[in-house]
Amino acid sequence: MPETTPDTTQSTVAAADWELDPADAGACERIARTLCTSGHDQVDSPEWVARARDAWEDLPLPLRRAVRRFRRHSGPHGTMVIGGLPVDQAALPATPAVLGSVQRHATVPAALLTMVACGLGEPLAYLAEKSGALVQDVVPVPGQETFHGNAGSVPLSFHTENGFHPHPPDYVIFLCLRADHDRIAGMRTAGIRQALPLLTPASRQALFTPEFLTTPPPSFGPDAATNEPDAKPRPVLSGAAEDPDIRMAQLVTTPLTPRATAALTEFGRACEASARTLRLTPGDLVIIDNRVTVHGRTAFHPRYDGADRWLQRTYVTTDLRRSRDHRPHDGHVLAR
Repeated sequence: MPETTPDTTQSTVAAADWELDPADAGACERIARTLCTSGHDQVDSPEWVARARDAWEDLPLPLRRAVRRFRRHSGPHGTMVIGGLPVDQAALPATPAVLGSVQRHATVPAALLTMVACGLGEPLAYLAEKSGALVQDVVPVPGQETFHGNAGSVPLSFHTENGFHPHPPDYVIFLCLRADHDRIAGMRTAGIRQALPLLTPASRQALFTPEFLTTPPPSFGPDAATNEPDAKPRPVLSGAAEDPDIRMAQLVTTPLTPRATAALTEFGRACEASARTLRLTPGDLVIIDNRVTVHGRTAFHPRYDGADRWLQRTYVTTDLRRSRDHRPHDGHVLAR
């Protein structure tokens, strides 16, 4: 499917869906700091995740209530933005600028991400992507400007996360630590509940047929596609006809028939027509329902001066048990 050019007439959202009040933000920071104690700060350890799971119950009720409601039904856009989380700009180190950057040691942002992940389900990672870290940096990297992934700064086309995998995440969570210098980078989202009414009956029917092949994205490495011997055609849409799930990535989903090609093109247009662009500021936390929402990014201009755009990301599954055969030692990392 050809890449599409973002339509500047689309809805641009500058503010969060709702803001934590200062008292609740302060409570979040105090609880997050309890997870950053010396000697017990390895983000990827089962013990630390267990502590974060327990700490979730201590977060302010308005935050927990909003996350629980979103888990039950992710709304018309399949996206929720919560503003006002504690991110101390003055205390942040320089924005990482190397490939594969991740957060292994506990910080307040990593603790916030992991606690919210535990409120939605369980954090999840893939060994082939970002070395299996549960909290990953999304930052521009010198020399990777045209890379179609989290290290690039060119437009990133619409996709669900890891739709090629038998166990894709149910949610993707991002926390903004720094905005880009020019405040032009936008996270683009498009939900099936807005796009579906724009599709013809013929395209809907075609998108429910297993006539599409999705391979691993570039972030899984150059040889990832050849290491997927079990790759098989899948539908782009599945489940309830009136509220389906999506598995699709414009860069790596290939239609296998003429009707599939036409339907995927129409689906891309419907996503463009219904897309929103989120302008994130530090302390904005975005929860994307990866089952019903595609996301991407507009272009921006990194300076590589230590103050570039910096998001951190965590994947979430609502049912960790279903991927047990992919997770050695019943951990949180899918090894294959």
